[in-house]
Amino acid sequence: MGFDAQFLGVTAPMPRPKPGPEASECVDLAYVHFSVVLDPVRRFARVTGVNVDGAALLDLARGGDEWRLDERVPADWQAGPAVYAANDLDRGHLVRRRDPVWGEPVVAARANADTFHYTNAAPQAAGFNQSKELWLGLEDHVLAYAETTAQRLSVFTAPVLGDDDPGYRGIRVPLQFWKVVAWNTGAALAATAFVLDQSPLVDTSEVRPPEPGAVPPLGPFRTFQVPVADVAALAGLEMPELVAADVLPPTAVVTGWRRIESAEEVLLPGVPSVG
Repeated sequence: MGFDAQFLGVTAPMPRPKPGPEASECVDLAYVHFSVVLDPVRRFARVTGVNVDGAALLDLARGGDEWRLDERVPADWQAGPAVYAANDLDRGHLVRRRDPVWGEPVVAARANADTFHYTNAAPQAAGFNQSKELWLGLEDHVLAYAETTAQRLSVFTAPVLGDDDPGYRGIRVPLQFWKVVAWNTGAALAATAFVLDQSPLVDTSEVRPPEPGAVPPLGPFRTFQVPVADVAALAGLEMPELVAADVLPPTAVVTGWRRIESAEEVLLPGVPSVG
């Protein structure tokens, strides 16, 4: 149960919220092959971590999209169904549905179902979540690498819970999301990080269902490959092992964020392209 920091054969622990007087008391929730660190004040995950075994992945049906509250914590600690009703906000998986779905079929099925807890969701503009060039495109690239090369990965994902996130239905809608991917090169831990920005797509004063048959306008989007240390600072997390394992060359760390337009532009030194 839950995320395994030793899954890669080298230590890659879950990032942790930085302690301090302003920090919320977060709750650790273990699921099959992944964990969620829930911020009960913001009602979203501060961080999620999933172990992905590329050699043992199973292709299970998505199921009926039966999202549910986690009964281990109070309902008002979670952003539940009311946030997503009658609008064009998607319940965006943080731990992607397919990532923990590996191993024995009965175990994989439990992992599949576990991803449909509201603790593993955050509101994403429909175009942001569904576009192959955005969140889903990056996730496809990561999973394709794991599956094609039978590689083990640990993937950490969460929204950036910013102070300026716009209010909506008793929550604040995150405008940015981050992802850190870690793997074992055979000699050491390696990691790389991404920030994905949905702020051009979110206007909470106008969040409403699209007209029947209409395609939601995507507008501009921004996807960046960034230093792991920048994600740690942006998200208010401690992840020293991942920061030390960053594969971006020193010049990239100095020059800052690198905008990417497609999976082929992702820098993963030592990793074969799976396009």
